[in-house]
Amino acid sequence: MNIKPLEDIYKVNLNIQPHERLLLFTDTIRKEENLTEYDKIRRQSLKDVVLALKEIGSKICKKLIYFEYPSLGSHGLEPPQELWELAFGKRTFDDLKNRGFLEKLISKEITKKELLTVKKIIKTHKDDAVNAVIALSNFSTSHTNFRDLLTRVCGTRYASMPLFDISMLDGAMSADWMKIYKRGLKIKKILREVIKIHIETPNGTDITLFKNKRKIHIDSGILTKKGSFGNLPAGEVFLAPLEDLSEGRLVLEWAPTRKLNTPLILHIKEGRVVEIQGDEPYKMELERKLSERPENRNVAELGIGINDKASKPDNILESEKILGTIHIAIGDNSSFGGKIRTPFHQDFIFFAPNVYGIDTNGKEIIILKEGKILV
Repeated sequence: MNIKPLEDIYKVNLNIQPHERLLLFTDTIRKEENLTEYDKIRRQSLKDVVLALKEIGSKICKKLIYFEYPSLGSHGLEPPQELWELAFGKRTFDDLKNRGFLEKLISKEITKKELLTVKKIIKTHKDDAVNAVIALSNFSTSHTNFRDLLTRVCGTRYASMPLFDISMLDGAMSADWMKIYKRGLKIKKILREVIKIHIETPNGTDITLFKNKRKIHIDSGILTKKGSFGNLPAGEVFLAPLEDLSEGRLVLEWAPTRKLNTPLILHIKEGRVVEIQGDEPYKMELERKLSERPENRNVAELGIGINDKASKPDNILESEKILGTIHIAIGDNSSFGGKIRTPFHQDFIFFAPNVYGIDTNGKEIIILKEGKILV
């Protein structure tokens, strides 16, 4: 195992100081999970990565807190109550639980008014919270109240590593994070100038997204500032398109961890998936998730990959970072500038895209041409 990228998580990506408290957590395979042989091996190897991170961290941090829990089975679901207590501290946890807010946070049924009170409670004892988190759970906690409150209110630095594959240590995790950041700045500068974005791909994807003044984020792997959050491996520029406005179709050739046998076509109207066309077995799984809540159909995110060391197409954590790709997600976008809060967030990768930005004067700016970044 290549240990250097794991050491760099502490020393470079998060810049952990000796006096700081760090929370490292992972999830374990449940008996009822139906896994391919590849996924089973990948998930089992996560334990080796976690143990290596635990050993490295114990020599760097004042206090390293380790926790594992049975996997939740889907990205975007809130982690269990025990993890909330470890992350925020007992005083905050007890107050949230006793006042009935914790269950509402976990079910994502908290109201905006209640969320204001929750933030006040957390802020009162924010010094009890951990300074940094390494979330090495297979299922992502990125788009959760848990992560959002830790980073926004407590100033916790948060590295999210869902679907991690040990092979990434020799690939995407070996990137030059500062070069990625500078590349992201160039794309961010152009995206600031446009109000809508049109995307076409060789496989038939054709969609228009509206940006207006939505904030643009760079996931560069540099998570040293208070409240920083991002994926590892990192490497994308992303935003939450305006809700209810996206129009077009998405032609999926890849599920999160495998190439589809035949493409699926997602028809998008007024910012939501209204129909899935195709016979691929993944269609049933996706339709099941979309039927759980209307909000799950929301076109949630547009991202542009900027990691030149990323290459794996069959793992969305890495594939969405591949230089010159784009990814579009459906579901939750509340944690990065959108208005939809739901326990579901799923990204889909698209190769060799043409991406055009349109500014307030109607001028077209070519951002990517056949997967080549032109800005």
